[in-house]
Amino acid sequence: MTEALSLDGVTVRRGTKTLLDSIDFSASDADRWAVLGPNGAGKTTLLQVAAGRMHPTSGTATILGEQLGKVDVFELRPRIGLASANLAARIPASETALDAVVTASYAVTGRWRESYDTLDHGRATDLLYAFGVEHLAERTFGTLSDGERKRVQIARALMTDPELLLLDEPAAGLDLGGREELIGALTEIMHDRHSPVVVMVTHHVEEIPPGITHVLLLADGGVVAAGPIGETLTAENLSATFGVRLSLAYDDGRYAARAQR
Repeated sequence: MTEALSLDGVTVRRGTKTLLDSIDFSASDADRWAVLGPNGAGKTTLLQVAAGRMHPTSGTATILGEQLGKVDVFELRPRIGLASANLAARIPASETALDAVVTASYAVTGRWRESYDTLDHGRATDLLYAFGVEHLAERTFGTLSDGERKRVQIARALMTDPELLLLDEPAAGLDLGGREELIGALTEIMHDRHSPVVVMVTHHVEEIPPGITHVLLLADGGVVAAGPIGETLTAENLSATFGVRLSLAYDDGRYAARAQR
């Protein structure tokens, strides 16, 4: 079994605050992971480490066979697809949707002196089409709706045909219709056997697309539970993670949680 991501005792501290505390985690082969937890649980920090954009204070992070601290991250990052609010904020508002996708080939945001060929533009166009936003190719990123930006970001994340796909709260800020459309697109990725290993962060079980195989529950920078979703995503584990008594329902591949009265 090939591990795309392996965290061994990973701790991240900033000043006196511990963001991640001795995390052991691995994602292999066709794994599709959802990472859940409350605000401040360490979810985004974990994804930043997995993306090679943050180094652990202690412990070992191995990404696609390369150990952080012993690899040129600028060579590693194009092998990783990342969609996050932090990354989206760095895409110039004046950049077209097509260029926002194609610039992932060089792991940059904002066209400068890079050279792209017909194949690059063709793949970017195909990805925009796959997410239903090909008609926005020449629209500037700053004029897109939140839902349109999310789709462009995920298309960008897939531009380099990555071996590891990291999605940080892809449905955050979307209305109900936008969320359901995006989850439909994500479901196709999860069920595609040619898709890379996926690690997706979310606050809400309702945003977990069908096809997710595993779940990691975080609280206060530590692991509450991790494993196959059918065994691990339980009302008991969810309650321990969020610190409130919750019930959990499952219907037609989707989950829903609510507080117990």
